[in-house]
This record gives sequence, structure tokens and C-alpha cells, in this order.
Amino acid sequence: MKKLISFYLLCFLCTCASAQFKADSIAYQRQRAKINAMLASRSRKFGQYDQSLSQHTGIFGLQTKKDIRRSNDILMDIVKTDNDIYRELKVLLDYRAFQQSEAQDRSKETEQTATESMYTISRLQDQIVKLKKQNDDYTKLIDKESLNFKIIVFILVIIILFLLRNQIRRKENNA
Repeated sequence: MKKLISFYLLCFLCTCASAQFKADSIAYQRQRAKINAMLASRSRKFGQYDQSLSQHTGIFGLQTKKDIRRSNDILMDIVKTDNDIYRELKVLLDYRAFQQSEAQDRSKETEQTATESMYTISRLQDQIVKLKKQNDDYTKLIDKESLNFKIIVFILVIIILFLLRNQIRRKENNA
């Protein structure tokens, strides 16, 4: 009985936690998708940078200042994208740490609730045992008192019959 109640309580708490977990999971998946999109963008930009390094528009196939600036601009854009990726990764890692701490807190809370429920169930079972014992004691006492009452009534009936018999004999003797 105790295990069954604990099982139902645990199922109820898991169902409630599941709805919250789904919402958290969706936000986590969105953050991951955002980071993956940023990584794809960085990869494209790096391809552009690699292509700009191979461009030589100057005389005799040399790079011009314009070529170098274009490459530097692309490189600076890559660095900005990297910084954004690091910032978003930090958010993702903080979110993951938050999820783990929430899960641990929920686990502790569920464990505490289950422990308290088991304690309450145990206490109530002890009370049931005590009440059954008291009921048995009262039943024995009532049975004993009932027997005493029956004996007293029996004795009174015998005394009354004895007195009636004596009274009838006196009337017969007087008549």
C-alpha cells in the first residue's frame, strides 16, 4: 500500500515536471539552432576570407591595399561572429547549468516529498494498529461486561423465581 501511494505520487510529480521540461527543452533547442546558424555563417565568411586572400587584382598579380582591406574586413566580421558565438555559447551553457540545477532541485524536492509521504503513511499505519488494538480491548471489555450482565440477570431471575415460588407456597399454606 505504501509503495503504491509513493508510486502514484511520483508519477504525478513526473507528469507535472514533464510539461516544464518540454518548455525548457524547446528553449534549449532554439538556442542550439541559433548557435548552429551562427557557425554556418562563420563558415561561409571564412570561405569568403579564403577566397579574398587568393584574389590579386594588382599589377603583376600582386595584392592591392583594397584587396588586403577587403580581407581584413571579412576577418574582422569573422571575429565579431566568433565573439557572438562565444556569447551565445555562454548563454547555452548557463542555461544547461540552470537546467541541471533545476533537475537536481526537483529531484531533491521529489525525494523529500516521497520521504515525508512515507513517514506520514507509516505514522498512519501505526495509528491504525493502535486503534485496532484499542477496539479489540474495548470489545473484550464489552464482552466481559455483557457476560457479567447476563450472569447478574440470570441470578436475579433465579432469585425472583425462588421468591415467587416461596410466595406461592405461603399462599397455599395459608389457604
